Amino acid sequence: MEQLFGSQVEDPADTRERRRVERAVFETDRQLIEGDLTLPPAGYQSRFSDSLNRGEFEFVPLTNVKVTSVQDGAVTEIPFLVLAKTAIRIAYPLAQ
Repeated sequence: MEQLFGSQVEDPADTRERRRVERAVFETDRQLIEGDLTLPPAGYQSRFSDSLNRGEFEFVPLTNVKVTSVQDGAVTEIPFLVLAKTAIRIAYPLAQ
């Protein structure tokens, strides 16, 4: 495959090393959502606020998500969730 694509093919292990995961909380009108947000390790677009302010994306992808209902406190855990930025009322990174 390297013969076909040359240096265009990236090793997934290399990609993971160039990323960092930050745990964050997002509050919507109906849910409190806590999940892992993947960010670049440093530099351009590496801050938590950068990921929310990027105009070209309308959604925030999260992994290892815990969704808590504001109404009844029911908790659901799911491996992946795509959150619409328009639904977010408050967002903040969790201290680690």
